[in-house]
Amino acid sequence: MIEFDYPLAFCLLIAPLLVYRFIPPYKTTTKALKVPFFERLVAVSGQEALEGSSELKRRKIQWVVVVIGYLALVTAIAKPVWLGEPIEQRKSAREIMVALDLSGSMSEKDFVDASGVKVDRLTVAKQVLNDFAAGREHDRLGLILFADAAYVQTPFTDDIPAWQALLNDAQLGYAGFQTAFGDAIGLSIALFEQEKSRQRVLILLTDGDDTSSKMPPIKAAEIAQKYNIKIHTIAMGDPSTKGRYKMDLPTLESVSRITGGSMFHAMNSQDLEKAYHVINNLEQQEFDVVSHRPRHSLHHIAFGVFFVTQLLAVALVLLLKITQSTRRTESTTAQASSKGAHRV
Repeated sequence: MIEFDYPLAFCLLIAPLLVYRFIPPYKTTTKALKVPFFERLVAVSGQEALEGSSELKRRKIQWVVVVIGYLALVTAIAKPVWLGEPIEQRKSAREIMVALDLSGSMSEKDFVDASGVKVDRLTVAKQVLNDFAAGREHDRLGLILFADAAYVQTPFTDDIPAWQALLNDAQLGYAGFQTAFGDAIGLSIALFEQEKSRQRVLILLTDGDDTSSKMPPIKAAEIAQKYNIKIHTIAMGDPSTKGRYKMDLPTLESVSRITGGSMFHAMNSQDLEKAYHVINNLEQQEFDVVSHRPRHSLHHIAFGVFFVTQLLAVALVLLLKITQSTRRTESTTAQASSKGAHRV
């Protein structure tokens, strides 16, 4: 399909008609020699007397070349563009932020991996999060790490391999050894607002009680609810743990309930995988469909046609001059021969 970026340029097509109708022909003057014996000179030379002024007339082939050339020029000015077939791109409207606990209790080796070897909680969390991220083909993921404080490890991105690499780089002690998931919620609110996200989901993974947040988790959840952020919490480990590594399941449940999310408790890697599977089914993807049609400019072709017609016009003019000159020479030669034969 062809479109024109400047269709009003076709108004120029009436310009030659207006010029032809209202502007008189262009006049040129040539030098002339006035002699009293003009009639005798005409009789001797054998040339017919010409009018004092004459209007040049174009031949049909010249009109065709001029018209085609002008049409090509106007078309080039209008800038024709070839539109290709529509190309649709589906972009997810969902952005998921993952907040991962890096407190000291994540070093507890009370989980068993697929090979039956006991590993620490952080290792299992990374394994399951990598699998979870691999299935987020159209989502944009972010990563917050928290312990004594919360900080952004990865802003929202659709580059899943890069997100996974930064997740795997996270180590215990990066942010201290306490737990501040209330501050992690507050930081996620700021990130969601910066991105102007439509579908906002926070997955909060922790194994302990909030011990160092400046903003209480319940208060942070209430603010998140006002910003339409849904929080799913996942508690890792044994709920009967006492001391500084104790778990606060009621707070985690309240945070999820306030924001319309769900709370999950994972005692092993299988429970953790089930939690992410349920979250995946709860959060249906929304897509923005962006349609794009490739555009290829064709104005250079029109300019090429115009250039070729101008070359043809010049060639025709030169050809007509040569033809006229040859005819005059032949006519003069014929007349001279005729007079010579008559005298004999």
